[in-house]
Amino acid sequence: MLPLPLPLLLRTGWMLRRRSCTAPALLLALAALLLYHTSSTVDRTRGGTGPRGQSNKSGMDRRDGVLLLDPEQLHSLLEVHRSKRSCSGKAIVLTGLHIASDTEVQLYQRVLQEQGYHVDQGRYAETSASLRHDGRDGLEWSLLICLKGSEKSCLRKINFAHPQPYQRVNIIPAFVGAFLDMGGVCRFLTDRRLSGLALPIIPSACAPSRQEQEGTKEDWNIPIQLSSSVSQGPVAIMNVYVLVTSAMPLTAFLHQTGLVRTHLDKYSYATKLLEFFTERMEPTLALQAVELMKQVISEVLTAAVLATAESSSPPRCRLCFQLMTFTLHYNSSMHPVVVKLQTDLHFEGMKDSSFDGQITKEYILEDMLRLLFPACNHDDGSLRDAQDTTEIKLHPRSSRFSNLQHDLFQRFPTVKNSGKGPNLTVLLEQLSSYYIQRNHTESNSDPTSVRHKTWPSNTSDSERCLDPHLRQLYTDPPLVLNPVFNPWVKEYRADVPFDTITIRIRPEPVSAQCHIRLDEHRGPRMANYPVGLGNSRINILVMDESGAEPVVMTIYTLHIFRESRPSLPMFDEYVMCGFVQDCGLVVRPDQSCGLEPVAGPKSSAEPQAAERPCSSGDEPGRWVVPCLSCSDNRTCDWREVAWQPDSCYHPVLEQQLLQKCMMDKKVLFIGDSTNRGIMYYLMERVNTTLEDWDKAHDTIVYHNLNQGRTLISYSYYPQFWLHRSQRPTFQSALQQLIERSRPLENSPQTVLVVGGVQWLRLDHLKTIQQVLERMRLQNIMVVVKSLGMGFHLPVDGIHSLSLAGIQELYGVNKNILESAKQLGYEVVDTFSITMGRYKEFLQGRCACHFHEVGRSSSPTVPASQRLQIVRHAVESVSGTSMHLASVQQQELWSEPTLSYHVKGAVNQVYSEILLSRVCVPYVRNGTRRQN
Repeated sequence: MLPLPLPLLLRTGWMLRRRSCTAPALLLALAALLLYHTSSTVDRTRGGTGPRGQSNKSGMDRRDGVLLLDPEQLHSLLEVHRSKRSCSGKAIVLTGLHIASDTEVQLYQRVLQEQGYHVDQGRYAETSASLRHDGRDGLEWSLLICLKGSEKSCLRKINFAHPQPYQRVNIIPAFVGAFLDMGGVCRFLTDRRLSGLALPIIPSACAPSRQEQEGTKEDWNIPIQLSSSVSQGPVAIMNVYVLVTSAMPLTAFLHQTGLVRTHLDKYSYATKLLEFFTERMEPTLALQAVELMKQVISEVLTAAVLATAESSSPPRCRLCFQLMTFTLHYNSSMHPVVVKLQTDLHFEGMKDSSFDGQITKEYILEDMLRLLFPACNHDDGSLRDAQDTTEIKLHPRSSRFSNLQHDLFQRFPTVKNSGKGPNLTVLLEQLSSYYIQRNHTESNSDPTSVRHKTWPSNTSDSERCLDPHLRQLYTDPPLVLNPVFNPWVKEYRADVPFDTITIRIRPEPVSAQCHIRLDEHRGPRMANYPVGLGNSRINILVMDESGAEPVVMTIYTLHIFRESRPSLPMFDEYVMCGFVQDCGLVVRPDQSCGLEPVAGPKSSAEPQAAERPCSSGDEPGRWVVPCLSCSDNRTCDWREVAWQPDSCYHPVLEQQLLQKCMMDKKVLFIGDSTNRGIMYYLMERVNTTLEDWDKAHDTIVYHNLNQGRTLISYSYYPQFWLHRSQRPTFQSALQQLIERSRPLENSPQTVLVVGGVQWLRLDHLKTIQQVLERMRLQNIMVVVKSLGMGFHLPVDGIHSLSLAGIQELYGVNKNILESAKQLGYEVVDTFSITMGRYKEFLQGRCACHFHEVGRSSSPTVPASQRLQIVRHAVESVSGTSMHLASVQQQELWSEPTLSYHVKGAVNQVYSEILLSRVCVPYVRNGTRRQN
């Protein structure tokens, strides 16, 4: 039998999202193909049964040797074909450059399993055990999916010349050759028989872009030029997505969603193709524009198939299919030109290509899978489900091909004479019209049809979140979730390496009526999260917001563990390396970044040279760490990293000496959570244990510290969560803290520690001086904790600093230190200390916390050491006066108390520097070097 003609069946809107079975168009094509073969055989054996075009007694119509059945008979045959689909087929997914946890791989796994396939995975065809041992488990593969990176492997390994009739692959071998780049020209365009034809495609459409050649992402930067003529059409670049289900006969489908960038847009965006044209022109012109688009695609595909049909052997894989991206250029004209042609789906150019592009791609992939592989365990209702969408036909058009297609068939007579193209067209047209009419009738008469289920008549029900589950959890960078994502599993864990400091997360709900909120009821739908060292937790709330009050329907939890910096144990022979700042965040452009050799002992057996104790908490210094090589930070023992001033050392007081220093002292802290971290470290060092802690955001006083001889008080400032008009001023907050801590001595026995991340300014230093003089406390010790690293990551919901903003902070910090010392205050330069280790922050959205409090392995605290706690809560502020709302006294003397531990090596360093400045008279004896 001669090859079949090449009708092109190209339809828009493969199906509605998340539908569960095939659209009819593909089955129509398969049925038509089957009927054509059958009718040809019957016609040859019977020698004809009557005049051309005359119906015979069986109700069949025969035209030009093609047997046409009544639509009801075609429908019956289609149902028989559909019922024969095996429910136990095996699919093999070759992941190539993907990993098993990628959402795209999971999509294939999930949808194919839902459609009744047993799914195996491999990386490449040569190494796939499923392909090597195919059939040993009683199942031969019926579907092979070759993802990015595995295509050449599939072509080399799979014998397309002898596939089983039921086997399908997502690569059409003929297309691989037709759309190759041949020195800047598409290979099929080099056929001399196409010369002179005005094909709507530029010769270089198949050439890889510069970004593809370099292995980077393409930025889709095709220039959009304005035509000098009067505008009759859009000015835009458009990506449209085509599924080719057969090369011979040519059968293709156009998805209703495309990617568009007009001359007014900086980025491309996903939109419905018909809606795009309708928004810009009259409805009749919009329909004409869609028809012309489909005609252009039809002409290019027809030319490519015809150019390769005669030079190729008969079709080697009739059930193979291919996804394609056509990039069309509209230049104020209704007639587009194909400027790029790719045998895959591409979504470059979107503002958020990693999320929006991937999500759009996976919706299209899911539509494709459900179109190609109908579920075999559904009743007839599921067939209606796939048909329940409006389709605009490009081809078959029962009357004609385009003029260009007629010219193509004239230039390729062998293909042209292999059969009559219009015959199969009439058959497909007849069956397609029958299904459209049948679906319309059933949808209007059957109240239980899918149309009514999808679009309920009850408005309130249509707005409710009836399926509160996630479709997928998208992250950037992609996380390897444990277990693999499943909508019914609510808790996941993932590990990330040390250098991953942010995670962008976007959960996608199954139902568009469900709303996603992260961490809280009013949280964002998508967010950038800082990932601190150790454990972090993100709660994903699936909400129903159709009522007056939002309701949490489902909660998913993602636990992320960020690993510590890679480290090697210290060897006897090593070099000392130092760094002031990390090359990932150059705060001081005048200084080098990264590890550099520093002077120091060459081995652990050599003693260190004697040095003097530092006279200030802001002595210039650097971090030092032993390494095998300063050129590779992975060879360092990061457990031994230490802060080393350039010409002195900060002493560390032994426990008994520290307790003696803190005897009868009252230490007042005012500042944010970073100051609170120093306070809790001091409490644990002095009392040997930490029995109470919380994330206090008010005023709190701790009694009975150091056997009742030391008092610690704390006031949170600034209270950023309040409206500006309700926030206590720094002066009023300081005055309140002093009043709550009385009686106080006007001597260094009273210590005031002031500071935070980045709110402290010179005006605050003046306020401190004024308040202390007015309250006759001008002789107390004041320690200024300077600024610190934080807010340097792009995190949603909080203010983030640019690199220039962070560099500016260095100058601000230097001025604060100098001004504080001029006022006679002690200082601790936390900015320089945190600058080089900015990646080692712990939990908190500000990325500014270098401490964390957790359960201690120590036994419970004896009753004699337990704290007496007084907490003060502030309700409102009027001017600078405070109104005390409540005072809670907690005396924990009877029941056992758990103990806690303050973790964080960076916090430990600047906390010890603070203690050394508070205890200057004690540092010369009973001290050791800080490490």
